[in-house]
Amino acid sequence: MPPLSTAPAWHILTGEYPPRLGGVGDHTRQVSRALARAGQEVHVWTPGERDVREEDGVTVHHVPGLLTPAGLPALSRGLDACPGPRRLLLQYVPHALGLKAMNVPFCAWFATRRRDARWVYIHEAVHPWSPRAPLRHHLLAGTTRLMVRLVASAADRVFLSIPRWAEHLPASVRPRTRWLPVPSNLPVEVDPDAVAALRTRLGTGPRLGHFGTYGHLTAAPLEAALVPLLQGDASRHALLLGRGSRAFLAGLEARHPALRGRLEARDSLPLEDLAVHLATCDVLLQPYPDGVSTRRTTVMAGLALGVPVATNSGHLTEPLWRELDAVSLAEGTAPAALAERVESLLSLAGTRRELGQRAARVYRERFSLEHTVEALLHPGPA
Repeated sequence: MPPLSTAPAWHILTGEYPPRLGGVGDHTRQVSRALARAGQEVHVWTPGERDVREEDGVTVHHVPGLLTPAGLPALSRGLDACPGPRRLLLQYVPHALGLKAMNVPFCAWFATRRRDARWVYIHEAVHPWSPRAPLRHHLLAGTTRLMVRLVASAADRVFLSIPRWAEHLPASVRPRTRWLPVPSNLPVEVDPDAVAALRTRLGTGPRLGHFGTYGHLTAAPLEAALVPLLQGDASRHALLLGRGSRAFLAGLEARHPALRGRLEARDSLPLEDLAVHLATCDVLLQPYPDGVSTRRTTVMAGLALGVPVATNSGHLTEPLWRELDAVSLAEGTAPAALAERVESLLSLAGTRRELGQRAARVYRERFSLEHTVEALLHPGPA
């Protein structure tokens, strides 16, 4: 790392940041604070009511409409008012950039901002394309492909949350990309006494957990796997964590009234409390329509805490999930296959314990925040 006097200041551009809810916002805060602890000068630029404040060594700039065409002149002026050299790090997620995920003006601005070093971390690259989708989805899929090529072609460094995103980049860009898994957004250590006390309050019996946002692509397979597991053993309970969990629970109880009293939901907990709740689970069910991958912070949260995770493969699943054996992996997206994995873990306490221990070790060795910060500070040759 160069001396601090000559090192570029970090200027992280993001469409969301706390108190606005969202995984990318939590990740940005986590990374920015870690960079500041490493002695770096760090600024975060994000939409919001006009405000500039210091938070744990990070200067956070909220600017109304920051990433929209109307807000881009203010962003340019704000950056130019900060001493150089500057390094922009764009947290790229099309839907977080505004303009209904079709913010081409911002991507063009980033592509022409030559006075600063430009890095981009692509969390999600494109909207999926399907020949049977409505016309508006075709438009969105095409526009997001244009956008990601714009920002990646201009960037000096390109980080990818999963390797498959490279397929959407120009061939000339792919050699300078680096795969950088997204770490857990939750604390990776919890107070054992707090976990034990919460277990007592929640009651006895095997506890199945899920952590997510309960979108329809996840909610349907989750219900299809979870309900038979609960119906098969009356001693089992389920703990549903994350935004949307209360609404999901209400729907589940309406469709399956016999399960009332065996479901708990925690919709919006502080991150520390969320980690404690997650640690009380015996097994996590984490279905994903495109398969588990290293962009899924919800599965990373379970790994980091050493909670056994049952999940599924899909077209975005990297080979390492089979190689490292850190999760119980069902092949394909069928809920019945996921339920079988959970049943197997519940019946074998030793296997479940070993899986949790292996998951925590793999997380520390491959996915932790320290690896992210190291990659940003020492990225190697471009």
